[in-house]
Amino acid sequence: MGHTIITNKFIVTFISVLLFLRTESAQPPFSCDSSNSNTSSFPFCNAALPISQRVNDLVSRLTVDEKILQLVNGAPEIPRLGISAYEWWSEGLHGISRHGKGTLFNGTIKAATQFPQIILTASSFDENLWYRIAQAIGREARAVYNAGQLKGITLWAPNINILRDPRWGRGQETPGEDPMMVGKYGVAYVRGLQGDSFEGGKLKDGHLQTSACCKHFIAQDMDNWHNFSRYTFDAQVLKQDLADSYEPPFKNCVEQGKASSVMCAYNLVNGIPNCANFDLLTTTARGKWGLQGYIVSDCDAVEKMYTEQHYAKEPEDAVAATLKAGMDVNCGSHLKKYTKSALEKQKVKESDIDRALHNLFSVRMRLGLFNGDPSKLEYGDISAAEVCSQEHRELAVEAARSGSVLLKNSNRLLPLSKMKTTSLAVIGPKANDSEVLLGNYEGYSCKNVTLFQGLQGYVANTMYHPGCDFINCTSAAIDEAVNIAKKADYVVLVMGLDQTLEREKFDRTELGLPGMQEKLITAIAEAASKPVILVLMCGGPVDVTFAKDNQKIGGILWVGYPGEGGAAALAQILFSEHNPGGRSPVTWYPKEFNKVPMNDMRMRPESSSGYPGRTYRFYNGPKVFEFGYGLSYTNYSYTFASVSKNQLLFKNPKVNKATENGSVLNIAVSDVGPEVCNNTMITVKVAVKNQGEMAGKHPVLLFLKHSNTVDEVPRKTLIGFKSVNLEAGANTHVTFDVKPCEHFTRANRDGTLVIDEGKHFLLVGDQEYPISCISMISQI
Repeated sequence: MGHTIITNKFIVTFISVLLFLRTESAQPPFSCDSSNSNTSSFPFCNAALPISQRVNDLVSRLTVDEKILQLVNGAPEIPRLGISAYEWWSEGLHGISRHGKGTLFNGTIKAATQFPQIILTASSFDENLWYRIAQAIGREARAVYNAGQLKGITLWAPNINILRDPRWGRGQETPGEDPMMVGKYGVAYVRGLQGDSFEGGKLKDGHLQTSACCKHFIAQDMDNWHNFSRYTFDAQVLKQDLADSYEPPFKNCVEQGKASSVMCAYNLVNGIPNCANFDLLTTTARGKWGLQGYIVSDCDAVEKMYTEQHYAKEPEDAVAATLKAGMDVNCGSHLKKYTKSALEKQKVKESDIDRALHNLFSVRMRLGLFNGDPSKLEYGDISAAEVCSQEHRELAVEAARSGSVLLKNSNRLLPLSKMKTTSLAVIGPKANDSEVLLGNYEGYSCKNVTLFQGLQGYVANTMYHPGCDFINCTSAAIDEAVNIAKKADYVVLVMGLDQTLEREKFDRTELGLPGMQEKLITAIAEAASKPVILVLMCGGPVDVTFAKDNQKIGGILWVGYPGEGGAAALAQILFSEHNPGGRSPVTWYPKEFNKVPMNDMRMRPESSSGYPGRTYRFYNGPKVFEFGYGLSYTNYSYTFASVSKNQLLFKNPKVNKATENGSVLNIAVSDVGPEVCNNTMITVKVAVKNQGEMAGKHPVLLFLKHSNTVDEVPRKTLIGFKSVNLEAGANTHVTFDVKPCEHFTRANRDGTLVIDEGKHFLLVGDQEYPISCISMISQI
């Protein structure tokens, strides 16, 4: 019996050691293993050859059945050719995600740095910060791959749909509502993720660190609202809005960012599913914008064309429509099931499949996955030590600090003094929950710290009460929370939303705070000895007019979903270790905006019907907070130090008449011509001074406004932004290069980009600061 016990213990120990060694020695999947002489000699394994030649050789060796199996996200191995299995679906929206099918946190790496949700990161208006975050995520992805815990290094991020409607559950994933800003975010993020330089141009034909994907192409910004579903929604989009609102972020992401992938969205646009739209995928993305990479469907989008949209009469028709349109890989299984029968029914040709495979294997080769053991190649030295490194975790705190937006600070209530604050009450259903900080498409964070715990580190006597059991706050323990508040020197109320109220597949149906949150906040504010501080956690904006107008609520701070560094960032902001400088990347609409149908895709207002339009560029209704709004603990002043031109003279005889209702004279950019456009520049120098007593990081936003305020013309448009760090009393100059053929344009009704005749104004700062103007004359 004793011998048996010893033997069994030995066996268990031996197995455990084997499992440990297997985990520790896990190798990432790669093809062309040099130890396999039977396969490594193939031309497609010769890294010295051009990738196109290698891919042609590889595809020529595949059977039809092998080809078909490579058209889905879970591509199987091909043992006879030494080609490894590959999982295309990995996520990296704001950190290595546990979602998707490519990432495993079951080995030596248990977590990864979780940066703020994108809507908060974007609020910093700091391109270099965006780049550094993506760079960190890209390196962590390679590290996880090198450790054998990532089955593919094609990350399906960033999400660069504009936040057209504040109710969209996925608005938290986006950089906001401005097309130019969203495009710049996409460029910075893609370059960082893929291993490019901040300025671009480093990659050329070199290896990708990871592959980035611009999604969701195009006009997908509604998931599940009333009777409308993203799977079947046919978005009716004007050519005008496509040209100057929906397309620009994707154009920048592909042209300037050099993204190696685009994801086509579920929905239809003007009757055609995005993944079956040849003009969109092939003519535009590949032809006009020069996409070098692959196009992937959103998951099960191809199947939905047959089962729910009924666009395809037979399953094979969906296969044919997508492959012929230019899609390359199906996230899902529809192409795996029906491509063979589509071939047999002659709905597709083998050449259609070969074209898709060429794009897919080209990206895998650019990632270095057909060059032998990747640990011996470029990026092979990125180790697990980079995952959750101190540098990356500090960057997560920096991002949360830089993006947080101070919306109200009556009588300079903030910042608080650590020395003078004797006690603190933290009240809110999610104030002692670390998971809520991450938002969606999250991974496992390096360290879990709740907002309550973060504040405890600053004030020893810190009390907590949830106020409501759940974030929807259908009932509230108001009396208990009030009693806690009465005992404290200061009260911090953590309110807002979470993933039960806004997320993928779940849009909001109201714009106010849920349930009894407003009543709870008001009761506590009334009872507290000093004005209270309201901290808002949410992705989409909420109507907090009641708090804005309530004198007992002294401060309002929006922190989005601030990631794993959120607790440290909040404490540093509240207790004067950081001066908040974030600016809202969205318009905060009043509750009444909920009357506007979410399925109305028009951007511009329509005065005749009372339709108010969308986003700060066109919306003409009341606002709770403006796009670009954000306070600081100090004050900044602006002056236009110099403007190189105050008049633009386009010697072009072709002037378009004001044929549109209420429009103005304009010139098509194509008629101005590339030579004039490329040589016409306005250099704008803005003097910025920190007039306060505290150093701060501050985004300077430059807008353009036309003197004509008709519906067709944007009310104003962001044309530049730069972030500066200024000590108290210090000043600096910020230079903007304004390109009229880019920054002065809008689309007319047929989608043509035009420049309006008349007077334009450059705006810097908010409405309290002076502006200068330039005169545009379209004909002399």
